[in-house]
Amino acid sequence: MEPAIDTSGAVAPGSDAPGADRKERIVRTTFLFVIPFLMITMMFATYMATMHSPHPRDMPVAVIGGGAQAQTIVDQLNAAPGATTEARLVASRDDAVDLLRDQQVTAALQLPASDGNTATILTAAAAGASQASTAQQLLAPVAVGANWTTTVENVAPLPDGDMAGIGVMFAAMGMMLAGYVPLSVLLMATPHLLRVRRFLPLLAGWSAVTSTVIWLILGPIVGAVDGHYLTFLGVGMLATGAVGLAQLLFTKLLGPLAVLLGMLLYVVFGMPSSNLALSVHTMPDFFQFLHGVLPLPAAGEALRSALYFDGRGLLPHLITLGVWIVVALALSLLKERGAGGQTLPGAAPVTDPDVELPALAGGPPRSKRFRYATVAAFPLAILVLVVGLMSFSMHKPQPHDIPVVVVGATTGQAEQAAAGLRSQLGGILDVGVAASVSAATDRILEQDLVAAFVLPSTPGGEAELYSSSAAGSSQQMAVRGVFQQVAAAQQTPLTLTDVQPLNDTDTAGSNSLYVGMSWIMSGFLLMAVLRGGAPHLRRLRQFLPFLGGWAVGMAVWLWFLFDVLIGAVNGNAWEMIGFGAVTIFAVSLVTGAFTRTFGLAAIIPVMAVMMMAGVPASGGGLSIYMVPEFFRTLQDVLPLPAAVDTARSLTYFDGSGVGRNLLTIAIWAAAGLLLNLGVDRLLKRRESRGDPTDPGAPLGADATPPRAGELLPAAAH
Repeated sequence: MEPAIDTSGAVAPGSDAPGADRKERIVRTTFLFVIPFLMITMMFATYMATMHSPHPRDMPVAVIGGGAQAQTIVDQLNAAPGATTEARLVASRDDAVDLLRDQQVTAALQLPASDGNTATILTAAAAGASQASTAQQLLAPVAVGANWTTTVENVAPLPDGDMAGIGVMFAAMGMMLAGYVPLSVLLMATPHLLRVRRFLPLLAGWSAVTSTVIWLILGPIVGAVDGHYLTFLGVGMLATGAVGLAQLLFTKLLGPLAVLLGMLLYVVFGMPSSNLALSVHTMPDFFQFLHGVLPLPAAGEALRSALYFDGRGLLPHLITLGVWIVVALALSLLKERGAGGQTLPGAAPVTDPDVELPALAGGPPRSKRFRYATVAAFPLAILVLVVGLMSFSMHKPQPHDIPVVVVGATTGQAEQAAAGLRSQLGGILDVGVAASVSAATDRILEQDLVAAFVLPSTPGGEAELYSSSAAGSSQQMAVRGVFQQVAAAQQTPLTLTDVQPLNDTDTAGSNSLYVGMSWIMSGFLLMAVLRGGAPHLRRLRQFLPFLGGWAVGMAVWLWFLFDVLIGAVNGNAWEMIGFGAVTIFAVSLVTGAFTRTFGLAAIIPVMAVMMMAGVPASGGGLSIYMVPEFFRTLQDVLPLPAAVDTARSLTYFDGSGVGRNLLTIAIWAAAGLLLNLGVDRLLKRRESRGDPTDPGAPLGADATPPRAGELLPAAAH
């Protein structure tokens, strides 16, 4: 077989040509590990650092009223330790509502009337459900300190189809993916389309198509959005156009390495600054600045303004997207003129579009028609997967079958109360009976139960509700809300007890999710890169040492990053490193079996199973008792739920259930090993037949071999 010759003049990795530079080969192979290392580190260092312990920073609020008392409250809020609020005085309720709908304040406190004792907290959930909740928590103590009772009024509620307020977030994320992902594929498969005059009409059509797809998913299919197609089309074309043109510019400057810069801007910095998941007023000042600059915040806030606030505040976000388009287009044209028609960095020096090139990195040469289909189908599949699966699972969280128990002075009393709860709340709660409080709390700490409701021991006494925020803050909030209503209906005081609270470095309860996701992504991203950049590694025995070293090294690095550098995960170092290494190794094996058989396109189903379905099944963000039933069946099967539960259990629950999770990961590892042995035999038969369509076949001499940096941004999402 003729050696694969690198078009830059160096012998491609894996070449057996005499005089091949061994040092060059080592450098290029090392580079293949540097790329996923940087991707994972950038993403999870930023996410963990900004979101493990979010707290309010100068959150804008209003106080409604006049006179000395109202001014005193404003001064009190502004003097609070930590500069949590930035309060202003407004004269009337109408003024406060206008500020809320203009998203200039996050909440407002209306003082009681002169003859009353009830203060009102005005919020706007449509501007961010978590933001409204945080602002309410900042204002409520003021009312308590003044001995007022409080009511809450939501002046801009979320629609019933999007109770979690995630519709605009996934729409904006989809627009980022639509603009960002295709460029690496175009660079490999169709570099002739990256001339501005050819790229612009393609980008316009692609933006219209993907914006329509996003609207179809979130609207008619999922039901998170009602109407507003033209809004999605307009904002989507601007957002996708802005990202696509910016990524075109980066590609012209950096070639394949543009994937890192694009990921940093659109994904890593974009999400914390977006104000779509957590309030930007709980992020460091740097991200509050980026909120007015980056495309993801601009797209999300533009959609939010159009969908929920009648277009109020829309124009500045559209201007932001327009500036990205104009600047990126102008600089791309200047770059083309200055380059004098030279080849893009990292692209094949091919001007004839009919010359066969790989459709995806590391694949065999393909026809023009095949490559055109691939550069559209691959990113579109990722877009549909991310937006569709995540919005379906999380757009309308509804508590169902939450396991709770009732504890009474006698078994008969507990059974009677449990029967009453079943008849009233049977769809929401799965109610049982426990013999004692200690037995019930033990089961909570084993995560078999979400809560225990302890009946009053004497007539007129207090009831108690035991739950654990460490097991999931969303399910704790849900069950507390249910039993507070039960106690209020029975006119019974209720005491809330958190048997295992979240610690100070995990106030959002998201640490275990980020730890688990980092392990899973480390596994499948490496095999995506090796498949695209080192297809010469064809036998299990060839890449198995790489997988083992990568798994151990990344597990150690991620523990060091999360624990020592960030301080978000404390203790259990050896357990965390060991389980992380096993998880990364198992996921790498399974991913490798599919990428070796079907090529890089196999990363899409791997992402669907390993990451996209794993997030809602893990209970790491939203409780497993608040997502569709389908995902609960996956909880004991997929590796991400096992990884998330292990990280949570080691931190809070003395390792309860880790053995079960380890068995799950071991089964995946064994399956991956067996599949790879089968792939070895399959590839051997294909080679003996000389199958030219083999997606795992080495590149021929007439093809453009992969470069170390030619990997796909899709693997990072």
